[in-house]
Amino acid sequence: MTQLGGRTKDQLGLGYAVPLAMLLGGDPHADETCTDALVAELVADALGITVREAQLEVVDYSFGSPATGALLRLVGTGTDGARWSLFCKVLQSPRHWQLLDQLPPPTQRQFVEEFPWRCELELWDPPVQATLPPGLRAPRLHRVVELGDDRVAVWMEDVRQAPPSSDPGQFDRAAYLLGRWNARSTAPEVLSACAHPPGYALRMYAEQAVPMRGLGPLRDDDLWSHPWLVEHAGLRADLLALGERIPELLDQLDTLPQTMPHGDASPQNLLVPADEPDTLVVIDISFRSPHALGFELGQLLVGLTHAGLVPASMLPEVASRILPAYLAGLRDDGVDGLDNEVGYAFATAALLRSGFDSLLYGLMDDPTEANADTFAERVALCRFLADRALAVLGPWQRG
Repeated sequence: MTQLGGRTKDQLGLGYAVPLAMLLGGDPHADETCTDALVAELVADALGITVREAQLEVVDYSFGSPATGALLRLVGTGTDGARWSLFCKVLQSPRHWQLLDQLPPPTQRQFVEEFPWRCELELWDPPVQATLPPGLRAPRLHRVVELGDDRVAVWMEDVRQAPPSSDPGQFDRAAYLLGRWNARSTAPEVLSACAHPPGYALRMYAEQAVPMRGLGPLRDDDLWSHPWLVEHAGLRADLLALGERIPELLDQLDTLPQTMPHGDASPQNLLVPADEPDTLVVIDISFRSPHALGFELGQLLVGLTHAGLVPASMLPEVASRILPAYLAGLRDDGVDGLDNEVGYAFATAALLRSGFDSLLYGLMDDPTEANADTFAERVALCRFLADRALAVLGPWQRG
């Protein structure tokens, strides 16, 4: 019954040996008949469907996410001919991450010890579920399988998404719902459930990744003599000056009203189901420590530009839409009078998260026209984030 699309049952594109039966929570030494029975059991429990045939597909993904070991989709038909599918994400400790060796050895050790690779499972914890406002939900969770060796398989709803939309209004709805969710996540009992202090995740990123990936290249005179960069000395100077203020920015953010955010609320992680167009399905929460209200908007702003789907020229419009929509969401759940604080946190946190290290220097090794255009988009993104931060750092006053 179960076909693996030409892949062996032992590999499945995961980069390590794991039988399908083990992913399903069964005996790793199960034969094909037992594996088929496990598939049938999962599909029946999750969807109420009797399986006629099934196929496992490996979904491509970026290796930039340290906690993602694999993405898989189990698809097939039922005995009534209906098509069905389930999604599986394998979470892993960053000690299995393919890019770990690119970090300095001391940073590697700290990263492995401190990175909360299981935090995506928090999405289905009852206290987190209770904070989701109407219109925002998690995928239906079907099974969590501990694989051992610091890996876990998470079987969930495979959300059939609506076609991509070019309507800027899509950002308004997302920002409003994030505002409501963040307002509900300011409660002391929500914040105190996290073992980490305010700003922990952003601080870890800004203090460990940004110096290496952002400030280091910015200080490289030879690198900045490249034709693609030589005209942007002003951006370089501004980012280096802002880099000197990173400790100050982090400390200031920690004093502002805090929430427990999604952490990576890019549009790619806020799915629009084809059969529920007024609903957003939240996936891939991360950076799970308290952060200042407004932090959440950074990834919503830059996510599609990072992916090459929204031009940097649209960033001013997106920013001008999502901030008031987010503030409206906060107000509708009882958090009001923080416009200055939220605007400050939005601008400075977005700079810290994406302003210093979004330049794709590797593209300069292959100076095609397409790569030049992509690089120019990233320059424009960094320029915009730097300008927004500089604009709030001067006039901003708390309260």
